[in-house]
Amino acid sequence: MVQKYQSPVRVYKHPFELVMAAYERRFPTCHLIPMFVASDIVDEEASEDGSTHKIERRCALDVDAPRLLKRIAGVDYVYFIQRNTLNRKERTLHIESHNETFSNRVIIHETCCYSVHPENEDWTCFEQTASLDIKSFFGFESTVEKIAMKQYASSIKKGKEIIEFYLKELEDEGITHVPRWTTSSLPLPPPRPTSLTTSPPVLPKPPVTPAIAIPLPADAKNSATQDGNKDGSVVQTDSLTENQAGTPEDKLDADYIKRYLGDLTPLQESCLIRLRQWLQETHKGKIPKDEHILRFLRARDFNMDKAREILCQSLTWRKQHQVDYLLETWTSPQVLHDYYTGGWHHHDRDGRPLYILRLGQMDTKGLVRALGEESLLRHVLSINEEGLRRCEENTKVFGRPISCWTCLVDLEGLNMRHLWRPGVKALLRIIEVVEANYPETLGRLLILRAPRVFPVLWTLVSPFIDENTRKKFLIYAGNDYQGPGGLVDYIDKEIIPDFLGGECMCEVPEGGLVPKSMYRTPEELENEDVRLWTETIYQSASIFKGAPHELLIEIIDASSVITWDFDVCKGDVVFNIYHSKRAPQPPRKDPLGAHGITSPGGNNVQLIDKSWTLGQDYSMVESPLTCKEGESVQGSHITRWPGFYILQWKFHSMPACSATNLPRVDDVLATLQVSSHKCKVMYYTEVLGSEDFRGSMTSLESSHSGFSQLSAATTSSSQSQSSSMISR
Repeated sequence: MVQKYQSPVRVYKHPFELVMAAYERRFPTCHLIPMFVASDIVDEEASEDGSTHKIERRCALDVDAPRLLKRIAGVDYVYFIQRNTLNRKERTLHIESHNETFSNRVIIHETCCYSVHPENEDWTCFEQTASLDIKSFFGFESTVEKIAMKQYASSIKKGKEIIEFYLKELEDEGITHVPRWTTSSLPLPPPRPTSLTTSPPVLPKPPVTPAIAIPLPADAKNSATQDGNKDGSVVQTDSLTENQAGTPEDKLDADYIKRYLGDLTPLQESCLIRLRQWLQETHKGKIPKDEHILRFLRARDFNMDKAREILCQSLTWRKQHQVDYLLETWTSPQVLHDYYTGGWHHHDRDGRPLYILRLGQMDTKGLVRALGEESLLRHVLSINEEGLRRCEENTKVFGRPISCWTCLVDLEGLNMRHLWRPGVKALLRIIEVVEANYPETLGRLLILRAPRVFPVLWTLVSPFIDENTRKKFLIYAGNDYQGPGGLVDYIDKEIIPDFLGGECMCEVPEGGLVPKSMYRTPEELENEDVRLWTETIYQSASIFKGAPHELLIEIIDASSVITWDFDVCKGDVVFNIYHSKRAPQPPRKDPLGAHGITSPGGNNVQLIDKSWTLGQDYSMVESPLTCKEGESVQGSHITRWPGFYILQWKFHSMPACSATNLPRVDDVLATLQVSSHKCKVMYYTEVLGSEDFRGSMTSLESSHSGFSQLSAATTSSSQSQSSSMISR
């Protein structure tokens, strides 16, 4: 299996030529890299004008491997081939290295690049990608991988330190400027070759360069270098999904990671960059912020596959329910303002936003009867969205990464009435949704004045709480929270609420019983729940076999832009766009679909008359696009003619299996999956004038996005795309 690794972009705030002078001092040996025994120049060539210099070195590494393993392998050193191409005119240095020792058993490959910062020509960027493929190694494959990982982790950080060391050495020698290459420049003399020791090789280890990494997408953009701030960091916007995927030069800067995301190990940085890259490659709309991606990785201990699965599920959920717009669209009913006993209150000692919930004073039964389960859930989701926003604000205020908040729950007053079955059911549902979509957002939960009935409630809810989250719970019974090791260890004394014995006035409502006059009937609550989740900019449509769903768009001005965004919620569909000079007849409702299935009526519209002839009455303006269940598709079409455009979602029938061939398992499963002959999509379309359009997707092919983990075919394809790298 190929292991891939990728490091963030490192930025040296020095000109390229000075960094190159520092880089050359690493050869033929470097005392800062004890494992780098020696290097010998094997081949060297330079262009006539001296602008390009190519050099190939054979490098020896003394790998820190177990003695037994060295004896079994029969080597003392590992040899690597490193090829450097310096282009003084373009101001780039490309480095490629691979292992010579055990190349038939282990393949280590690394590429690095020094280049000029895209927004500051006096700064230099360093990028690194790497891959490790262990085919066989005397039964010690796992051990070899661990050795490589250990070396990778230790060398990533050291790489920048080495360049900084030699830059300081140059400065001490009075060298603070190296002139740029010009056509009048003379070729620089090549470095002197140094002979290698002839000792036999050993275990493979990352090559000469100081770190191992994973490929950054060629069309990506360094988000850390987009800010004009002097520290080179990035100030991001407040929305959760603010990065437009697929745009060039979108890369992560090491300084940005440390400033906004925290101290990550090299392997954790690699996981973040790889998952982010996968989203950029598969999702053509907006992708989550780096902080949000990182939360899902942390929730699954940086297991890429598991984190990707739950993240895709959550992003699909957010999109379907328009959670990104919740803070702008959700207005809490007055009963919540009066009787929901929770609110934000300053921050804890670590700078985390502090949320206080007086659960013991809350009439859960009254709130559920007055509002319904879905309204309560909406309110809790808005609290979590507000928490994310406050974390970003505090990150800027305190100058360090703050990715989670603290919750203080006061249980005074909790009794058996809080164990009302529908209320507990609503609580469990809320916990389930929050756990699935807001992992690693709770930094600490302080439970105060827990009464005797609390163990009963805890027994009911704890199985629904992630184990990592449960470790963050601190429970105090009675007044134990007032002494040493209590509340003052986590919250400044000045902001302890008055109802907990502090001096700070807290604006959290005191609660009380919700008047029964505010209770609503089950029918009213059911209608309200339906309204909450259907009031969205998206429309839903059912698609039956033989009954496509079609949407009519009239275009007055040519060169307008039709944009679309849809999710395939069930089944597989084929998406088409047609153009007609004449308007179709008013939508008709097919009384029966294929196989006697009743037409869904209002959410299935058919416009193209069966008497119309393709190519005569209407024409296809884009190639058909097959979309799998679970995929998210965004795109646009620039209209060439005025008239009527028809967007069509059509049932995708599986191809019939040949009589001489057995059906594939995937085909059988897909057939069973859509055996109901019904598909469902949620879609949103908009027409823009060409001058208002800022997107770059102008065809269906460029907009196809296998974004959801529900699409097995797309996911496996994406996994194969994001598999490539390690070395040095």
